Amino acid sequence: MMADFVAVFLWFCNFLLLFGFTDSIPLCTESNFCNTYGGSKCFDGEKVVLNKCDTQFPSRGLCLEKIGNGSYLNMVAHPDGSDRAFFANQAGKIWLSTIPEQGLGGTLGLDESSPFMDLTDQVHFYNSFGLMGLAFHPNFARNGRFFASFNCDTVKTPGCSGKCSCNSDVNCDPLKLASSSSGSVQPCRYYKVIAEFTANGTASDISMATRAKPSEVRRIFSLGLPIAFNHGGQILFGPADGYLYVMLGDGGIEEDHYNFSQNKKSLLGKILRLDVDNMPSEAGIVDQWGNYSVPQDNPFSEDNELQPEIWARGLRNPWRCSFDSQRPLYFICADAGQDEYEEVDIITKGGNYGWNVYEGPFLFNSSHSPAISMDLIFPVLGYKHSDVNNNVSASICGGYFYRSMTDPCLYGSYLYGDLYGSAIWSAVESPTNSGNFTTTLLPFSCAHDSPIQCKSVPESSLPDLRYIYSFGEDNRKEIYVLANNGVYRVVRPSRCNYTCPKEIVKVVSSQISSSSSCRNHFTYPNGELMLLLSSLLHVLGTIL
Repeated sequence: MMADFVAVFLWFCNFLLLFGFTDSIPLCTESNFCNTYGGSKCFDGEKVVLNKCDTQFPSRGLCLEKIGNGSYLNMVAHPDGSDRAFFANQAGKIWLSTIPEQGLGGTLGLDESSPFMDLTDQVHFYNSFGLMGLAFHPNFARNGRFFASFNCDTVKTPGCSGKCSCNSDVNCDPLKLASSSSGSVQPCRYYKVIAEFTANGTASDISMATRAKPSEVRRIFSLGLPIAFNHGGQILFGPADGYLYVMLGDGGIEEDHYNFSQNKKSLLGKILRLDVDNMPSEAGIVDQWGNYSVPQDNPFSEDNELQPEIWARGLRNPWRCSFDSQRPLYFICADAGQDEYEEVDIITKGGNYGWNVYEGPFLFNSSHSPAISMDLIFPVLGYKHSDVNNNVSASICGGYFYRSMTDPCLYGSYLYGDLYGSAIWSAVESPTNSGNFTTTLLPFSCAHDSPIQCKSVPESSLPDLRYIYSFGEDNRKEIYVLANNGVYRVVRPSRCNYTCPKEIVKVVSSQISSSSSCRNHFTYPNGELMLLLSSLLHVLGTIL
C-alpha cells in the first residue's frame, strides 16, 4: 500500500516536469516528502523504508561538468530571470551567453567573436589589474543600467584621473610611498574605476539586448591606488536594499604599512555601500570620490569618524563575496591573507574584520599594527597556507551558498575554493544563522559524460582547473566554477559515481526518467500546484 502511495507521489513529480513546472520551490525530494508527511512515509527510490527522514547527508564529493573553454573572471545571471548569464574576462570583454539545461549535453551559447561590450581600450590589463567586477541593476530589464569595475592607467587612458588614496587625510605621503614601497611605479598611476553603462537604444526590449554601448554614462567612482596589488574590485547589488556594494583591498603594501584597512578615513581595505539611484548635484559629490549618494543608514550615522561610504573595514583583499539567495541579508566574503591564513567572514554593518592587527584568528606580528582597542569580528571559516598546495602558496576564492537541488547533499552548504585549483570546500552552518560552520574538504572530479572533455592533473584524478578565478550562480541557483581552463558546473553526484542518499537515481515507475525527473521545482507564486499535490497525497493517505 505504501509503495503505491509513493508511486503516486513520484508520478506527480513527473507530471510537473513534463508540463514545464520547474524551478524555485523544492518539491520532489526525499527530505521534502519526509518533512511534510512524517517519519513513517519516506521513500528512497525503488522501495519504501521506515523512519528514514534524517536530512543530514554529508556530500561525498563534488561532481563537475565542463560546459565552456573560456577563461572568465565574472559571471552574472541575467536580471530578467532567464536561462542567460553575462560572462566577463579580465581583459575587458563582456559576453551574453545562454546556459544549457542540465543533463542534455549542451555547452555555453557564447560567441567569443561577438561580445556584449568591449572595454579593452579603457581597461588596464596586467597581473591583478583588469575588469574586476560586473553588476547589473536589479531593474536592468526596464532601465538598461549596468556597472563595470576596472582599472585604468593615467599614462595610457584619457580620463583616467581622480583623487589618490595616499593623501594627507590618511597620513600618507605619495613621495615617500614612491621611494619606499612601489619601486619605479608612481603611486596612483593606476586607478580603480566604477563606471555606468547602458543597453538602452540597442533593442526594442532591453531585456533582449545583445549589445551595449561602450561609452560611459557616468563615472560612479574613481580611486587612485598606491601600488599594483590587493585592490579587490568586485561589485554587487544588495538583493534586500538595492544598494551597490564595492569590495576594496588594502592597496597591496606589505603588512598594510600605512594601516589603510583600519584607518576610518581611508577607503582601502573596506567594503563600501553606495546609492547609485539618487545622484547628487556636482556640489554634492562625496569628497571627490565619485558620482553617487550615501545611504543614510550607513555606519557613519553611528560613528562620525568613518568615511560615509564605508560599510565594513579591516579587510586585506576581499576576493569574491555573495548574498545567500534564501537569506538576502546574509552577506559572506572571502578575504585573502598574506603570510599564513585565508579566511571567510560574515559581513555586518560597521564590522571590523581585524586586518592588519589580526590575520584570520591569529595575531599578526607586525610592528605596523595600530595599538588600539577595538571590537573585532573573527572569521567563521578559513585554512592555513600549509594545509594546501604542498605548502607553496594559497589564496582563497569565495563562493556561494548552494541552493540547487541538483546535488541535494550539498543543499544549504557554502562552497568556496583556493585560487590554485586543487582544493574546494563545503561548509555547513548549524544551527542556521549562527555563524557556526563545519567545513569539509571535498574530493571533486569531472563527469565521464561531460559535454567538453576534462583534462586531468598529471598523476592525479583531479580535473585540471589550473586556477580557480571565481564562482558563479545562475537564475536556477546552479553553481559554476570559473577556472583558468574553462567553465565548470556542479552536476548530479551520481555522474561521478559519488553517493548521495537524497539523489533520486531510480524511481518506482518505469515511465519516469531516472535521476533528474524529481529534482525539479515549480514557480507559480500562489502555490496551486503544491496545494493540489498536498490534497492528492492526503486523500490517498486516507484511502490507503
